[in-house]
Amino acid sequence: MATAKFAQERILDDVPAIIFEQLSKSYGSGVLALDSLTLTVPRGEIFGFLGPNGAGKSTTLRLMLDLLRPTSGRVRIFGVDSKDGSLEVRSRTGYLPGDLTVYPNLTVRASIDLFSALRPGCVSETYVAELCERLSLDVNLRNRELSQGNKQKVGIVLAVMARAELIILDEPTNSLDPLVQREVLEILREAREQGSTVFFSSHNLTEVERICDRVGMIRNGKLIEVKRIEDLVSKRLTMLRIEFKEPPPLDIFMGLNGVKETFRSNAGREVHLEVSGELDGVIKSAAEHRVVAMESGQLSLEEEFMALYEHGTDAREGFYA
Repeated sequence: MATAKFAQERILDDVPAIIFEQLSKSYGSGVLALDSLTLTVPRGEIFGFLGPNGAGKSTTLRLMLDLLRPTSGRVRIFGVDSKDGSLEVRSRTGYLPGDLTVYPNLTVRASIDLFSALRPGCVSETYVAELCERLSLDVNLRNRELSQGNKQKVGIVLAVMARAELIILDEPTNSLDPLVQREVLEILREAREQGSTVFFSSHNLTEVERICDRVGMIRNGKLIEVKRIEDLVSKRLTMLRIEFKEPPPLDIFMGLNGVKETFRSNAGREVHLEVSGELDGVIKSAAEHRVVAMESGQLSLEEEFMALYEHGTDAREGFYA
């Protein structure tokens, strides 16, 4: 009997945190906000959902919690259909909406107490105090007195204080100063270490790169790419522009692994390269000839993907134009 129970628990543990199955949402105006989203997010992962404003990020998050109903397809949260089992899904989820509103006449403390009462036995006062201290949030202020940044802090506390199995956040670092942004990312990293799954939308690829295990990129309602952050970082290229006193041989960099010559100009004296990996071989080959100037640069992930979002082109084109 114990063995059967253990096997059942293992099966439940193996169920992914989130499964999107051909999920689509269109509005009455004929706008297709989400187009056949299919994606699986395993437990214990921080997944960044990246895209410009209007790409479909917020719509996706609302569909996950049955705040919107899909036109077709479905979402499963820990194996539970988000529409048929919406109460169970919400009981296992912490959520920060992008359009957070708080009762203006309540204090921050009263707001926390109100939401804590909806999660009996799940909220630790010690943890709440820690969160408020780390975010420099004054719980004695009334919500109507809060700046936009402090309202965002309230929303973050409300979303994470119950240590839910799944934490869903819509642009969590909006309106926050850089130091607080860093603290929020650290709080989410700790939540993952304690077993939570984190799914958050963002248009800030820098923060996504710092914290996420994987990132999905959405444009015009369609998922266009899903990658592990470590794979994206390892494949990032260094762009080199080398100017020689005299035109170097055409084959000067041939045979070097991970080196691609992309352009020659200025009567053949200026050479542009893409280098994947170490620069040692390039520098040694270049040093055999008289070098006048050298310029290097590395595209950020944000530059690469914003080009993909906006134009569907490679951001490296014209890097030194």
